[in-house]
Amino acid sequence: MKQIIFTLFVCGLSFLTSCYSVRLRNVNGAPQPDPFSNREDYYRGMAVVEIDTVITINLASKDFTYLIKEQDGCESGKLNIIEYRNTFGGILLSAITFGKKRKVKVKYVCQKL
Repeated sequence: MKQIIFTLFVCGLSFLTSCYSVRLRNVNGAPQPDPFSNREDYYRGMAVVEIDTVITINLASKDFTYLIKEQDGCESGKLNIIEYRNTFGGILLSAITFGKKRKVKVKYVCQKL
């Protein structure tokens, strides 16, 4: 019985510690506004582009580059805010596939022209 409780405790703790987000913000410039946005979070009134995808990386490669183009909603080509989110599901997918597939959740706001 104690082993089951301990296992559930460790699993619950790993769920809580494995979900985090990192936000990087540029101090120079202003974010691109979106007056029609009805968000109630940190990005209220900003034009946010969200990327939620699974990327595939070769086992020999440790580097991956995702290119952001002007057509992707970033007219200025400059970034003001970038947020990377890591979840337990993303860590689990990476562990099961030995790092070959990774779940990526990124939000970014372009800089105002």
